[in-house]
Amino acid sequence: MINYDFQNNPPLVLVVDDERGLRLVLHRAMEKEGYRVTEACNGQHCLDICQQQVPDLILLDAMMPGLDGFSCCAQMQTLLGDNCPPILMITSLDDQESVDRAFEAGATDYITKPIDWSLLSQRVNRLLTSRAGIAELQQKIQRECLLTAQMEVANRDLQRLTSIDSVTKIANRYYFDEYLEREWKRLQKYKLSLSLILMCVHFPKANDEYQARDGYMRQIADTLSKSKRRGADFIASFDVDKFAIVLPNTQAEEALQIADNILSAVKSINIANDNSKTDEVINFSLGVTSVIPSLELSLKKVISIAEKALLQAKLASGDHIVILNPHSALQFEV
Repeated sequence: MINYDFQNNPPLVLVVDDERGLRLVLHRAMEKEGYRVTEACNGQHCLDICQQQVPDLILLDAMMPGLDGFSCCAQMQTLLGDNCPPILMITSLDDQESVDRAFEAGATDYITKPIDWSLLSQRVNRLLTSRAGIAELQQKIQRECLLTAQMEVANRDLQRLTSIDSVTKIANRYYFDEYLEREWKRLQKYKLSLSLILMCVHFPKANDEYQARDGYMRQIADTLSKSKRRGADFIASFDVDKFAIVLPNTQAEEALQIADNILSAVKSINIANDNSKTDEVINFSLGVTSVIPSLELSLKKVISIAEKALLQAKLASGDHIVILNPHSALQFEV
């Protein structure tokens, strides 16, 4: 924020006029008001000074030889952009055309010769006060934008944390339900197939005998994520020791093949347990269903069918895949 300290760091006023006498009078008048003052003898000199140090306000004579005040003002806007200080144009031409020309060039205000010193003092004070107020508002907006950006980041982090399973580091059941509902509505619109695979990991030994349980679940999650064929395929933690795979636009035969590939992939993982082998301690059950979303079939029913298929697979010994749909059933054993 621009906070003018009139005692230690008062505003800097640049006086631009080709007449040395008027520059001197303006210089003294501004110093009397408590401002710091610097001078430029023509338009180009003004531009050169502003490239070295931007003043807080410019008193600019309109009529000067060479680069006049109107052209200087326009070039100042181009040179400094939003950082251009307020420009008070001083002119002896008290006609509407000159006023319009001054404002078109970018002047903030104007005053005519002969100068009314009381009016000049008021306008300079008003312009500096306005500049400070605008700067304060801009900084307030910047702070609010920064705070908003920080809140958005925090909200995204919170959303990420609330949608990620703490063990497997993939989407949790809450996010699975949200994603599945979204895909259900989309595929229903286009009358495309949706397949769902539920997979259960069986750990025969007690948890205290299998120290790498969580680590192995993360390995499975990583393997499932790497096995995705398309970006729309979705992997999530469904429940304790259970995973869900959503396959949009995938029919039953293809879903069954994908389930078989998944089973082969997870069976090949090496467990970080020197006292046992994968085939001796881990079994997998997979339940699969494939439907075309419709108004007659609820999403809850589809999940129920997949859970029923998974239950049938679990009742069999060893590794099993069971696929069911609302009208028929097919069991596939590996």
